[in-house]
Order: sequence, then C-alpha cells, then structure tokens
Amino acid sequence: MPKSTSTLVVPADAEAIVQGTHGNPFGVLGPHHVVGGAVIRAFLPQAKRVWATGPAGEVELQRIHGEGLFAARVDDALAGDYRLRMEGDTWVATAEDPYRFPAVLGDLDVHLLSEGKHLRTFEKMGAHCLTIDGVAGVHFAVWAPNAKRVSVVGDFNGWDGRRHSMRLRHDAGVWEIFIPGLGQGTLYKYELIGANGFLLPLKADPYGHYAEVPPKTASVVWDLAERRWNDGDWMAARQGAQDRHSPISIYEVHLASWRRVPEDGQRPLTYLEMADQLGAYAKDLGFTHVELLPVHEHPFSGSWGYQPVGLFAPTSRFGTPDDFRTFVERLHQNGIVVIIDCVSGHFPSDSHGLDRFDGTHLYEHEDPRLGYHKDWNTLIYNYGRREVANYLYSNALYWLEEYHVDGLRVDAVASMLYLDYSREAGEWIPNRYGGNENLEAIAFIRRMNEVVYGEHPGAMTIAEESTAWPMVSRPVYLGGLGFGYKWNMGWMHDTLRYISKEPIHRRYHHDDLTFGLLYAFHENFVLPLSHDEVVHGKGSIFGRMAGDPWQRFASLRAYYAFMWTHPGKKLLFMGSEFAQQNEWNHNASLDWHLLDDPMHQGVQRVIRDLNHLYRAEKPLHELDTDPHGFAWIDCNDRDNSVLTYMRKSRDPEELVVVACNITPVVRQGYRVGVPLPGYYAEALNTDSEWYGGSNVHNGGGRQAEEIAWHGQPWTRALALPPLATVVLRRQR
Repeated sequence: MPKSTSTLVVPADAEAIVQGTHGNPFGVLGPHHVVGGAVIRAFLPQAKRVWATGPAGEVELQRIHGEGLFAARVDDALAGDYRLRMEGDTWVATAEDPYRFPAVLGDLDVHLLSEGKHLRTFEKMGAHCLTIDGVAGVHFAVWAPNAKRVSVVGDFNGWDGRRHSMRLRHDAGVWEIFIPGLGQGTLYKYELIGANGFLLPLKADPYGHYAEVPPKTASVVWDLAERRWNDGDWMAARQGAQDRHSPISIYEVHLASWRRVPEDGQRPLTYLEMADQLGAYAKDLGFTHVELLPVHEHPFSGSWGYQPVGLFAPTSRFGTPDDFRTFVERLHQNGIVVIIDCVSGHFPSDSHGLDRFDGTHLYEHEDPRLGYHKDWNTLIYNYGRREVANYLYSNALYWLEEYHVDGLRVDAVASMLYLDYSREAGEWIPNRYGGNENLEAIAFIRRMNEVVYGEHPGAMTIAEESTAWPMVSRPVYLGGLGFGYKWNMGWMHDTLRYISKEPIHRRYHHDDLTFGLLYAFHENFVLPLSHDEVVHGKGSIFGRMAGDPWQRFASLRAYYAFMWTHPGKKLLFMGSEFAQQNEWNHNASLDWHLLDDPMHQGVQRVIRDLNHLYRAEKPLHELDTDPHGFAWIDCNDRDNSVLTYMRKSRDPEELVVVACNITPVVRQGYRVGVPLPGYYAEALNTDSEWYGGSNVHNGGGRQAEEIAWHGQPWTRALALPPLATVVLRRQR
C-alpha cells in the first residue's frame, strides 16, 4: 500500500476488508471522525473511480487498495450527508452508502434477544423493508454469535461476501445491516465465516418470509406490510369454534396433491385457486376445520413439509406469502377454521439450512445422542438454549398473527418428550434425574402453549402424541403440557385393526371397538384417520375394509358413522371422504374420477350427512370430552358384533342413540333399552340406498315402549341393517 495513503486506513484493516475477513467492517467503512475533520471509506471493487457527493460538496475518494478500497478526508458536513458516485469503464451510478447508517436494532431489542424473551423476534430478525432518513432499503438481521464475519449476498452485489459485511451486536450475537436501494423480491443469502475461520456454505435466512421455488434455495425479501384483512368478524368469534364443547370436524389436506390441473401438465393448484375450490368443498361437506400438512418452506417435496428449512415462509410452490394470506382469509369467509402442522421436533441437515449455522452446533445439540434423529436423518433443536426456544415461540405467534392461522398441530411430540425415543441402550443420555424424559423439551412445550393461549385465546394447539404421557391436553398450571387437544392414536390403531377383519371373525376382536372408552376422557381427544394411515404400504382406509366390494363400502360407511358418533373430535385425511382406493401419492392428484361411481358418491354423502348431523345435534359434540356425554347401552354383544350406546348433552331431555351392526346379517326386532320415553327418529342410516346400501330401515323411527331392557325403563325394537350404523335422535 502506498505510504501516502496509509494515514487514511490502518493497513491491516484494509487488507482484512478486501479479503472479506474483517469482523467489524463498520469500524472501518463509512464516515469516521478523525482529528481535523472526517474520513470516508468505501469498498467498491466494481468501480474505477468514486466520489462522495452531497449538499456540502463533492470529494473524490482515493483508491488506497488495488482491490477497490477507496478513502478520502472530508469535512464533517459532507460526512454527515453524502452519497457515493461511482464510475466504471462504461457506466456511472450513484448509490447510498450502507455504512453511513446507524444500527437499527435498539438496545431493548438486543437485550430481549439476548435474554430469549423477545416473543416477536420475527419483527426484528430476517429481512424487513424500511425507510431510514427518507432512504428506502432493507434491514437484515441474523443470529450467528460464533461467526467471525457475516455478509448479505445476492444478485445486487454479485454474490460477493466482501461487499456487505454486517455489524455484530455483541450482547445478542446478532449481525445486522441496512442496505439502501433494495426492496421486495430481492434474492439473498447469508455468507458466514465460521469460528474456525473457514467459509461456510451459503445459508438461507432462518427468518426469511419467502424463498425461491425449490430446488433453488435463496431467500427472497418480502414485505409483510399491514394487510387490510376482511375476516375481522371471524377472528373475533373464532374462539367458540375451537371450544371443546363445539363440533370440530377436520379435513386434513396436502396442498400439492389435493387436486391438480390436468390441462396444465398436472400442476398443483395455487394458493388462490385452492382458496376458492377447497373452501367451497370443505364447506359443502360440512367440515368445520381444514388442517394443512406443513406449509413451511422445505427443500424435499417427498417430506410433505415435515423437514422444513424456512419456518417463517409459506412454501413458494403455490404462490406468494400474500397469496397464502388470501387463502386463509377465504377459508375464513367460508366459515372454515385453518390449522397448520408445525414441526418443532427436528429439522433437516441441508447445508443451506440451520445445520451448524455459524460453524457450530447453534440450533442443534452437539452430541448426536441428544441432537440427531436416526429415523429421519434430521437434527433436534436444543430447547435448553434460550435463543432457540425463543425462535420457536416466535414462530408459533408468527403464523397466528401474520397469517391469521387459527391453530397449530405439533408433529411428533413423542419424539420431543423422550430422550430414548427410537434409541437403543447407549444411544441416549439420561436427564439429570436419571430418567428418559426430555426436561428441556417439556419446558419448551409448556411455555409454547402458554404463549399461544396467553396471546391468542381464540387459537388452538393439538399434539400428535402417540404414547401414554399423562395430561397432554391439560393446562400447564395443573401440571399438564398445555395443549388444547391430543390425537387419539390408540383408538385409531384399535378400530382400524378391527374393521380390517372379515365380518365372521370380528366377534373375536370386539374389544378393539370398546377399549377406547376406558380412557376416552383422560384427554381432549381428536380421533384421527390421518395421512400416516394411507402411506408406506398401508393402502387406503377403504383398502383396509374386508369382504366383497359391497361389504367393503358398507363397512366403511358403518365405521365412519361409528367414528362420528364416538366421543372425540374428528379428523379425516383427504380422499378418504370418497373412498380413495389407491394409497396416497403425494406426486399426483386424488382420484376424483371415482366420484363418477355411485358407491363412492355414497361414501361422500355419508360424510356430508355425518358432518351436518354432528354439528346439528348437541349430544354428538357438546360433551365430547366429558364422561357425562356418553353411556353404553350394551357393549358386550360380541356374538352379534353389535354395539349400542347413547350420546348426551347438557340438556337431560336431549338424547341420541346409536346402534352399530358390524356383520352382514340383518337383525329384525333387536331391542335397545333407553332411559327416556318418546319417539326416536332415524336421523341417519348408513344402509340407506342414498348411500349405496340395501335400504333396511326403521320407517323413519320408533316409539319407545315401557318395557325394561338393558337396565333402562324403556325400549325400542329396531331393524338393524347389515354392516351399518343407525343413529336415532329423541324427539321432544
């Protein structure tokens, strides 16, 4: 470096800047006061000549390093307000100097981030369009406490990590920079030099609102400006739709394969197309809720979203973040509650994601016995690290607030709760008490639910938890995990095993239908027939049914009616509502052509009528989680494979009676005891010819007779159709 310019910059600083290794670029670049005035320094390797120009005049900066470092002494007035005018071989341009702008994050933000108590980190971290001193641009902030240097790279700087090195806020380990002139749609990533001094793979933004369409992996600046939502009435009233006394019937959907566009290369529907079609369909069938497999950005479509990289970005496969907001809004306008699956238990090891984000095990545990899922080849969050837990709390609030999502279903909760989940002896580390409970994950789950329900009482959380962990859906203050609901995996396994048996053998498996009532009220249960039951060689739900084709359809209709009249909220995966025959294929549309067949139409009609009956009749939903809402009439008639039971509401005069005949034998004059007199109208019969059945019925209903039966003072003699469920409501 020429001696004549050495007074403008310390040579070691100059060399570190041009090499892209300086850990404090704001200490070198931009305006700095010196004795007798100020100095401006700029690293612009694309320029031949550079001037600082402003209201106080113009000064040409000297090239003080051949790689493009420029500097000049200026007076204080120019240093306080200037732009950089650059000249290349064939071009001239003027731009703002990002190094003349102060830090954006305030001291309180930094303090809360460092303490892990900033519940809305998404408001500060990531990329945000801002205007500072009348200058529009984008502020970037990323947590990387162990990195030696972090830069924002993109098309705007030729992906040159030396150009926009960031400022480190030491107290929080957060790097930030405001880059003028950038805006919505800018592609970017972070370039980091790790703690060991080596350059890391380019990283997507952990807080990115949007991303390139996979397999591309860059983050995209997207301004989630204040939206003029048109669902205010819905948001104000939604708490009633989530209440355990309300009917909750959930339609589970994988967006990419629900319905495709054959005339356009079998492409999936966009968010906007889905908004109209899915909303109308779910409303017509009477579903109250739609649950989406994870919409978070994910690199591998075959993971169905369960290996997300962008927790704060709805996948770009189907449109923009604003399109997804419109999708949610239109479902609300159709009266549909929106739940999204979220994955707090693990994340993939893709190099552009969170894996060794700053060169260290930042988000994950370092020890693979704590930090690695061998089943899924994924990494486990370090819930004991306050910044990581804060990241996940904020993510929950983000979807509720920025997208008006109504509920979160947390995937694979069992894998979070147990240190020895899917591990052999020696592959896990006991907790401090010697047990297998993951104490840090338990604390995280409880706090997450407290945050969600505390900030948004109208929201709901659901746990996919497959073990006997107690009080999953009980409040934290009572010692529970704090979820609103829990999937009843035991009920699902038992009943599917039963219904898959040939009718002649079902008497020997009668307990599979009745066992669930021994624990049906220990939790606030959802009865799930989910995507997990139609993949990996399991076939479809319809494919589980035994017998000839007619018997299979009849068994399915009877099984669905048993499910809809059983205590617990309901969940059904897409396609099952019209008896999809093939196993679910995430790369193809559902087999909608099956609805040309009257038998498949009949199953869809049963689901529609069950949903409307479930919503209309309080005994079928009001005490879904209360043992007072259910009573067996006779659960022991295994020889006939018949179950009879009652559903009740808070009103003692309201009563629904259910009889399930799970054999192909018609049973005439089958007596059923009831506690109240009156006329019992046949509200639904799955053997109706309207559904494809044989039309054995009870002439619209039966009057109760004053004959004691089943320990009840009144009785009715019913015709029980073959392989059918009959639902009767007591008329006042």
